[in-house]
Amino acid sequence: MAAHSAVLSASKIMNPFWVGRLGNTAKPPPAKYGGRHTVTLIPGDGIGPELLNHVREVFRFACVPVDFEMVNVNSALETDDDMNNAITAIRRNGVALKGNIETKHTLPASVKSRNNVLRTSLDLYANVMHCQSLPGVQTRHKNIDIMIIRENTEGEYSSLEHESVSGVVESLKIITRNNSIRIADYAFKLARERGRRRVTAVHKANIMKLADGLFLQCCREVASGYPDITFDSMIVDNTTMQLVSKPQQFDVMVMPNLYGNVVSNVCAGLVGGPGLVPGANYGRDYAVFETATRNTGKSIAEKNIANPTAMLLASCLMLDHLNLNDYASLIRNAVLTTMNETRVTQLCAEQCCCEVARGNLCCNLTRIHISFPAKLGNEMRVHTIHF
Repeated sequence: MAAHSAVLSASKIMNPFWVGRLGNTAKPPPAKYGGRHTVTLIPGDGIGPELLNHVREVFRFACVPVDFEMVNVNSALETDDDMNNAITAIRRNGVALKGNIETKHTLPASVKSRNNVLRTSLDLYANVMHCQSLPGVQTRHKNIDIMIIRENTEGEYSSLEHESVSGVVESLKIITRNNSIRIADYAFKLARERGRRRVTAVHKANIMKLADGLFLQCCREVASGYPDITFDSMIVDNTTMQLVSKPQQFDVMVMPNLYGNVVSNVCAGLVGGPGLVPGANYGRDYAVFETATRNTGKSIAEKNIANPTAMLLASCLMLDHLNLNDYASLIRNAVLTTMNETRVTQLCAEQCCCEVARGNLCCNLTRIHISFPAKLGNEMRVHTIHF
């Protein structure tokens, strides 16, 4: 029981929305058909399909009241039909779990990244990543606990490029006051709700005086409304140096789109790699959950070595969003227990044996359920699963 309490404690600090749905502006869709939720499932490319298969097996084993509506998106197509189907499904269900969709560099410049189209079409303006030291993971730095809030709909990811004359390309970076105010307010609101003490705005306003200057100005305006939270700012290049030298100094970080991409990958490396960190994208009406670093992992696809931890934890964030907190806690505790027991070789590294990891995870699901004070009734049943 003591070991279980320790895991439960670790689980609480892992989830930035542990108490209810703090910081999350999207309303959860109502349960349908006898209390079950329908979730859009987008396998994506690379390791996405196999990771989501593991999530489905774990959900089945734990009797999670979720039904998946699978929508495949073909990244090789130039048409938007598949993407439109996926967006329609998310609008219908309100929530999605997805693998990363590959962006083909061989396609014409007019073909936008499917991932960006998804986020902008649904106005998923806030990307949230909780980067934290995990049990059983040996890293250079200890006691890391950073929340990264990334503006998700504009900046360099606006996909506005053109060749003005032959050999000269212009790429537009879009920063707007409305979106900057919105993401800054999200960061401060989340910091207050989670009892955080400091928000750091990451920028490059010394060079991009208008664009990043506007973002920084908006952050300062919002900060004035939160006198209980310390606000500071840091230039992005210095930020990366400070992260790899003393990451414990950071608490909540808010930044434009491109810097968020860089900083989130650095932070993932600090706590053990991209296979360990979940991510969430929130808007006013919809929420999409995925791994935090958004890579397809094509080089290790179909080899049964892709680490399922990040996707499993992302599915737990999704369950919290659906107010299925007991199921989220059950699966999250089983994941942390499996990691802490180091029962799987290289489980906490970038690669592991997915089948063995899932088998040990299901064993821990059964064991933790016996002592876990969740209102699951007698729904945990014995299943025969062939790995």
